[in-house]
Parts: sequence; C-alpha cells; structure tokens
Amino acid sequence: MRLFLLPAALLLSAATPACSSQPAETSASSPAAEQPAQAPAGLRETFEQGQKASYAEADEALASGSWHFTDALIGSSEQDHKRGQRAVRLRGQGRLRMNFDAPAGLRQLQVSAAAYGSDAASTWELWGSVDGGRTYRRIGQPVRTQGPRLVVTTFEGSTSTPLRLEIRKTDGGSGRLNIDDIVLSSAAGTASTVAPGTRPAPAASSLPAGATARAEAVVTRRDDNLALGNPSGATASLSTPTNYLLAKPQYTLSYNAQRGTPNWVSWHLNRAWMGSAPRQDDFRPDPALPREFYQVTPRSYSGSGFDRGHNCPSADRTTDLDDNSSTFLMTNMIPQAGANNQRTWSGLEEWTRTQVERGQEVYVVMGCYGKGGTGTAGPRTTLDNGRVMVPARVWKVMVILPEGSNDLQRIAAGQARILAVDTPNDQQVNPDWSRYRVSVDAIEAATGLDLLSALPRPVQEQLESRVDTGAIR
Repeated sequence: MRLFLLPAALLLSAATPACSSQPAETSASSPAAEQPAQAPAGLRETFEQGQKASYAEADEALASGSWHFTDALIGSSEQDHKRGQRAVRLRGQGRLRMNFDAPAGLRQLQVSAAAYGSDAASTWELWGSVDGGRTYRRIGQPVRTQGPRLVVTTFEGSTSTPLRLEIRKTDGGSGRLNIDDIVLSSAAGTASTVAPGTRPAPAASSLPAGATARAEAVVTRRDDNLALGNPSGATASLSTPTNYLLAKPQYTLSYNAQRGTPNWVSWHLNRAWMGSAPRQDDFRPDPALPREFYQVTPRSYSGSGFDRGHNCPSADRTTDLDDNSSTFLMTNMIPQAGANNQRTWSGLEEWTRTQVERGQEVYVVMGCYGKGGTGTAGPRTTLDNGRVMVPARVWKVMVILPEGSNDLQRIAAGQARILAVDTPNDQQVNPDWSRYRVSVDAIEAATGLDLLSALPRPVQEQLESRVDTGAIR
C-alpha cells in the first residue's frame, strides 16, 4: 500500500491561482453539468450493482452515483480479481470517472487494484477536479500494479472543495487492469458514510494474501529546494549581479551575470517530482532575469563545441510539462563538454534517480568554477563574444536519505549519505563519475561557498570532511 499526499493546489478552492509547479490542466472528456450532483459525505463504491458488459464508452448508474467508462467495463469472470462478484476492467488507456462530486472535507482516498487474469503489469494514475469536471490535475504519483492480488493504494490529504475523481490507465499496453473498491472518507481510515448494501473496507490485516499488510509511514511530498541553505547568501538585488537569487518552484539558483551561468543550482528530488511528462527541449532565455542583465540564448552556444548542460536535469522534473519546461531556461545551463554531459554526468544523474526509485529522497546542489574547458571543437574560455564563461570544473553535492519528514534533523543525526563529485570539463573525463568523489570541504575551498549551511556548524564540520566510499551499484 503506497501513501501519497494530495497536492495542495488541488485541495484549495478552485479560485486559488495555480502556479507552474502544479500538474498541467487537461480538459474533461465531456461537458460538466452546471449543478453537479453531490455525493454523500464519504462514499464507498464496490461496483456490485453495475451491469456494463462492453468496453464501449458510456455512463453507468452505480450505488454511489453515475460513473463514466471509457474503454472499460464491469467484469464478473473468474479472471477479474475482485472482492465481491464484480470489478471494473480497463484496457489500453481506459478511464473511469465520477459524474458527480464528493463533498469537501475528504481526508483519505483508497483504491484497490490488480492485474486482470495473468496479464502484464499496468500503470495508472488518480486525477481530481475541483471545478465540476472542467479541468483535472493529477493526485500523487503514477502507480504500477502487477499480479493477481488486489492491493490498496491510499492517498491522504484534506480537501476544502468538492472533489471529482478519475482513474486513468496510462501505459496503453496490452495488460488489463482491475479496479475494485474505491473508498473516500472524511476521516483517515474511516468512511463516514457507506452506501446501502455495501461492506466495510477490509482492514490492512485482512487484505488478500499478497497485498501489503500496512501503509508506509511516509507521505511523499515536494520539499523545499533550498532546505540545506543558501550557499552564497544570494539575494534578488540588482546590486549583486554576480550573486543574483532566482527562486523557481522547481529549483533555486544563484546567477552570475558576468559569467552568464549559475554559480549554483539547488533542488530536491523524490517521487513527487517524477512522472511521465516528456522532455520539452524548449531552450530559451529566462524571463525572470532582470532586464539589466544580458540574456543568454540558445544561440549563445551555437558552434561552440559545448553542450547546453543542465544543472537541474530535465529528467528530475517530469511531473508535468511546466516542471519539465522550466529546466530548459538558459539560467539553468552551463557550457559543458559533451563527454562530461552525455557520459559522466548522465550516469550520475541516472544513478541518483535510481536511488529515488528505491525509496530515497535527495537534496542536490550543483555548480561550476574556474575558467576554460575543452569541447568537441577544442578548448575555449568564453562563448558568445565573451559573455558566457566556459567553466574548468563541474561539481555536485548530494544528500541522500530515506523518504520521510524532519529531514534536517535526520541528516544531523547521521541518517544521510553525503556524496560530493568534482569533474574536469573536458572530453577526456572518465565516464565513471565515482572516480571523482571528493569531500564537501574540498568543493567549498575551490568555490568559496558555504554548503549545507542550514545544518548546525558541528554537524557540517563532521559531514563535510568525509569523502564518500559507499557502493554505487
């Protein structure tokens, strides 16, 4: 059973302005009614009253209200995994949507799912609407369901507006997906109202064999990108053009207008930042940069022999198109040797995301220093008529710990792995990034930064002096 926090933007009033860090809106597949019907204060849908026997798109009246089925039916065969006599079966990119709103005040949503028969695994997502079905936003992260046993996925939060739900099978593969009991309740662990004839949701201890016996004690959420401190004391002041603070929903950076690159970029990475949004490749100037600063553009790198190297990677921000697009702002770029960017650095980034997939969260600070690197066209010190400095070194510091809360306290208690890397910016760099592990102290000495400054000074002194020697496979 996975536990997700309902995103705040979805739970606030629909009139609350959305920011770019939230999932992109999508149109409903059918017009929303002007006065949507209201569900009881909490509900449970078991699909036992449904009779829809084909995949054709249609509405179906169920015990809780009317539901819209797209490439989905209500199955009752022996191959449909269910608790009663029936369960929903979705194929392809099937969808199951409420045609009514659950009331405000929900605190917990539970969805039971299994693979149909012996089919391959499926990926599905839970989406919600707070405007009567006009637009939807994704709740939590994609869920991968495999095997014949129903497993309950729990989403927790607090809704302040009526909420309409849609389940989307997103992989489009041949594997079919069973969805059975859906429980919405106004108190965590308890459904406040149960439709007549339905049965209580099974306790975790009574789930079918193979289902997880307890919820994880972790709520996956987006944490502060600058939680470990501001390494250079950057401020959003025109009086500090070489240390100008740009705070975005997806990452925070100190920009150096004289170098045309960031001094450092800081971001947080966990499952809440990772989804299925495609790479946007929309490199462009940063509109948040003051007009007084020179605007680096994608053309600034043309013919230079250097990649437009991301600091915060595109693949670290895939929850929605806005998140991914934000990583292609030129204030997030440095002139990076192709061998460094495409082999050494790519390997480090993929390794980091693998740790996240294994249940870790990571705080990352990345930057560059020095002057002069070597790209595919040979050595260069600057690009764009001297407006963009080519760095000599590229570095990164990562603080890795199991997903959880009270991160600073856990880091200070020694529960985190501190990994620092400092690589040459040239074509001869070794593909094995682990050969370039150094101490945080070494990077601070080279850059003049104060990394991990949010931690107590004695803790910093202890952690920053170490060179990581842990396993990387």
